[in-house]
Amino acid sequence: METMTAERPGSSLRPHVKAFKSTAIASVLEENGHSSFCCATIREIEGMIEAGHKSDLLLANETLDASRLGSLVESGARVTVAVDSEATVKVAAEAGIKEVLIDVNVGLPRCGCSLSEVEDLATLAKRHRLGIRGVMGYEGHLMFTADKQERSMEVNKAMEILSQAHSIVGGDVISAGGTGTFDINKFATEIQAGSYLFMDTRYAQIELPFRECLSVVSNVISIEHDRKWAVTNAGVKAIGMDYGKPKVEGSIVALCSDEHSTLFPPEGNEKTALEIGDVVMMKPSHVDPTIAKHPRILCMDGEYIIDEWPIDLRDW
Repeated sequence: METMTAERPGSSLRPHVKAFKSTAIASVLEENGHSSFCCATIREIEGMIEAGHKSDLLLANETLDASRLGSLVESGARVTVAVDSEATVKVAAEAGIKEVLIDVNVGLPRCGCSLSEVEDLATLAKRHRLGIRGVMGYEGHLMFTADKQERSMEVNKAMEILSQAHSIVGGDVISAGGTGTFDINKFATEIQAGSYLFMDTRYAQIELPFRECLSVVSNVISIEHDRKWAVTNAGVKAIGMDYGKPKVEGSIVALCSDEHSTLFPPEGNEKTALEIGDVVMMKPSHVDPTIAKHPRILCMDGEYIIDEWPIDLRDW
């Protein structure tokens, strides 16, 4: 956290709540000078408002639920919504939303309007009396580009698209980026990053100054007769695996099923050294969906639990 805050102090970082889904962690971030937050779901924004984090919340995702958006407006919180189509503009206006960001596609095959649509969309938003704070564009397709020079070059290309959009739309906010481009993206006024807090094995493959510190606690529940493998009680229902299997120090994770993971001994060893009952710390490949599967995070200093953070922003 200190490393990111030093690089991106205050409002130049908009922490992404989807990564940690905890108002307790949001409070820690706020204590470190970050009072604007990025959310992926309406539930995240609702929970942040309930916990008193109201000063600047961005729903960085398109939604067609005018009723729930309207309830956010009634709370008195400052809520900005990303829009990328006529439909999302009209829903935001119907809900009483006051401010929007024009979401522009900068290369990731996901949400965002094309550059050719930006002017018409901005005109429509103004016609519906929506204030345009600026633009948003997520270069997510570049987060894991291994070569930093190549990553930097491609980010600049993506941000050129967003720059052109901003020249059309105007506004004070240029929202982009993530953990993988936090120190490369020099164009954005704010970076939407969240994984940096805990990291995962996927992000660990590129050069970043953050430490992996999230593990899922499991236990060995079975040992094969000839000790060829051990089985833990944590599988795909406990660990996000869209980026690959988790890693375990001193073992090879061979396969994972709903409630189990099978661990082979490391190369050069024929038998596992694990015993039934052993605690096994499993490092996930993707922090966001892993955290969303659990009710709490235990903060540990060595073998001691020093704090507990409820994961209270799950669901949609």
